[in-house]
Amino acid sequence: MNWINEVQNRVNRKNKVLFAKNSEFLADLTALIQEQNHRTMVLWAFEFADETVQKLFERYPNEKRLESAVLTSKDWAAGKVKMPVAKRAILQAHAVAKEIDSLEDIALCHAIGQACGVVHANGHAIGFPIYDLTAIIRKYGVPECKRVVEERKQQYIERIYYWREHYKAYPYEWADFMMAD
Repeated sequence: MNWINEVQNRVNRKNKVLFAKNSEFLADLTALIQEQNHRTMVLWAFEFADETVQKLFERYPNEKRLESAVLTSKDWAAGKVKMPVAKRAILQAHAVAKEIDSLEDIALCHAIGQACGVVHANGHAIGFPIYDLTAIIRKYGVPECKRVVEERKQQYIERIYYWREHYKAYPYEWADFMMAD
């Protein structure tokens, strides 16, 4: 089954999330994520989280919890705060999704939360594309989203390759647990 049909089936079933973790469309991205060291994926996730926070800030200028989740997660990765503090901030990012009506923006809030969770484990990394691509589909609809979704997936892949080559140049401190590659 091609991914558009898979997504359409999920739309028809009224699923909130339009890609599964085991989606065939995301299999190559999932495999690539699993091959990366932790710092590569954290920097990748922070890049996309920052971009998404900015997009949502334009729509919700008084909403600070999304940015706070990212900043707190950066502090967690740097060893400045412990996991429980970051977890509370991340859960607040997810809570924003419960307070808004836009299906696109709800998915983007969850994407930010997933990106922040990458500090805990690379396994959270696929969550960002799952929610981010869901947001794109909510914005454009099926099948109009096809080109945009495929281009965005390629962007994820390209940025993984970028961070794989540049993670050592990150100018900030890392917590000890982040150094265990």
